[in-house]
Amino acid sequence: MKIPVIVIFAPTASGKTALAVNLFGKDSHLFFKDYKFELLSADSVQVYRGLDIGSAKPSLEEKKALTHHLIDICEPDEDFNVSDFVTLCDKKCQELYQKNIIPVVLGGTGFYVRNFMMGLPSTPEADENTRNRIQKRLQDEGNEKLYKELQLIDPESAEKINVNDSYRICRALEIYYSTGKTKSSFKLSSKTRDNYNFCTIILDRDREELYQRINQRVDLMFEKGLREEVLSLIDKGFSKESPAMKAIGYREWFNYDYDSPEGIEKIKYEIKRNSRKYAKKQYVFMNDIPGAVKVQISNQEEAERLVFKIVEKFLKEN
Repeated sequence: MKIPVIVIFAPTASGKTALAVNLFGKDSHLFFKDYKFELLSADSVQVYRGLDIGSAKPSLEEKKALTHHLIDICEPDEDFNVSDFVTLCDKKCQELYQKNIIPVVLGGTGFYVRNFMMGLPSTPEADENTRNRIQKRLQDEGNEKLYKELQLIDPESAEKINVNDSYRICRALEIYYSTGKTKSSFKLSSKTRDNYNFCTIILDRDREELYQRINQRVDLMFEKGLREEVLSLIDKGFSKESPAMKAIGYREWFNYDYDSPEGIEKIKYEIKRNSRKYAKKQYVFMNDIPGAVKVQISNQEEAERLVFKIVEKFLKEN
């Protein structure tokens, strides 16, 4: 028996959490009779404790209305990668299904969502000697130089990796220098995994509208106390080398003087710019997902009604 899973993908600031809560929460005005839902967050930053404002974690009210999983599960100095996500997501989907609860995978990290749906590519096992050499080079030469090297060796992989994502840069270089093959040559499957039956919905907004929402969200983050959150993390000993602090919304604070108004404005500008670029890139990972349906979300109520109909049909068939 395949596990039915609802997947709702959209980049940051799209309004996906509000839509999910309105549809699947305890107080939903659109009622799915005889079904219970819980949400699995597919967000590479919300996994970290203490990164609340900058990752736009759901509010207490949203978590009360709809149970969320895979949030606040590791410390900012712990590595967390796509393999960890897929493993945990698999385990949680099985647990929920056994309780007759429908899992709803909701996220803006397209890399996580795609690998969960299509399965992890069969890349080679880690080569410890090669990894150690590349890690030494990372310390000596920095992210940017290794990233430029990856762009020459494997431009397809480099396009999907942020220059600050040292883990994935090093892993891609490790694969190449261990096997002589690029990471992108180890392709994902073109089919979704056999043990799941997916209902996949991609929420879409006009690009300029999305960018405006991102800008507004970043302004709100600063009003809510993003500076204080970042300084608290730094006071606890987390630095720009900590995995969590390399995320957008956090890494920018190490580039400017956050004690001056000018520095704060530069940080805010960088976060907005990086968030817009990241949102655009996230859709790349969701290209060609079998059976995925795009829903325009500019009109929230209309989008909710349409998603409701899609999910209702899916549940009846499962």
